[in-house]
Amino acid sequence: MEFLTRHTRTLFLFASLFLGVIGISEAQKNNVLFKQGTKQYTAEQYQQSIDSWKLIEKTGNESAALYYNLGNAYYKINKVAPSIYYYEKALQLAPNDAAIKNNLGFAHNGRVDAIEALPKNFVTKTYERLYSIATFETWAMIAVALSMACVLAFLLYYFVGGSAQKRLFLVTSIAGFILLFTSVALAYSTYNNVNKDQPAIVFAERVEIKTEASLGSETSFELHEGTKVDILIEQGDWCEIRIANGKEGWMPLETLKAL
Repeated sequence: MEFLTRHTRTLFLFASLFLGVIGISEAQKNNVLFKQGTKQYTAEQYQQSIDSWKLIEKTGNESAALYYNLGNAYYKINKVAPSIYYYEKALQLAPNDAAIKNNLGFAHNGRVDAIEALPKNFVTKTYERLYSIATFETWAMIAVALSMACVLAFLLYYFVGGSAQKRLFLVTSIAGFILLFTSVALAYSTYNNVNKDQPAIVFAERVEIKTEASLGSETSFELHEGTKVDILIEQGDWCEIRIANGKEGWMPLETLKAL
C-alpha cells in the first residue's frame, strides 16, 4: 500500500513536470510566432503576419495585443469585417485602450452601413461609463482587495486604544464596505451583461434581413460586412438580431461571426 502511494506520488510529480514543460514550450512557441508576425507586418507582409498570429489564436491564447495586431493587419489588406471583428475582440479585453478605439473608428469608415444609434439617457450613459472602466474580472479582484482592507480596518478599530484612531479606522471600514458593495454590484452587473449580450459582426458582403426565419419571408432591410449586431435568439440556422438603431430581424447564422 505504501509502495502504491509512493508510486502514485511519483507519477503525479512527473505528470506535473511534463505539463509544466508543455506549457512553457507552448508559451515560447507563441512568443516566437508573435515576434515573427511583427517582423512580417513591419516588412508589409500583412497576410503572412496574419497567418503567424492566427496560429497563436488557434492555441486558445488570447490577448488585446494579439487581436489589435490582427485588426491592423486585416485593415492593411482592406478586409473590413475581420479588421472590425478583431478590434472589437481587443476592446473586450482592454476596454479603455485609446489606440484600439481610434483604429476601430478608422475601420468603421470602411463600412457601407451608417447606422445611427438610439439616444441614451443620463442613467444609461453613466452606467455604460462605469461598465467600460474595467472587465468583470477586474471588478471582482477589486472587491476581494476591498474586502481584505475592510476586515483589516475593522480589526484595527477593534484593537487600537486611542479614540481618534478608532474613529479613523471606523470611518475607513465603513467607506470600504460601501466601496466593496459597489464593486461587487458592478462585477455582478458586468458579468451579466457579458453573458446576456451576444454581439457579432456581419461577415457577408451583403445580407437581407428577413421578417421571419425563412428565405421566403419579406425582406425588412439589408446589412453589409463589418456591421455590429446583437444576437437575440438562435433558431436552427437562423438568428434574430438587433442593430444599434433598434431595428430587428432575422438573418442566417453563417453570415455572422460572434465576438
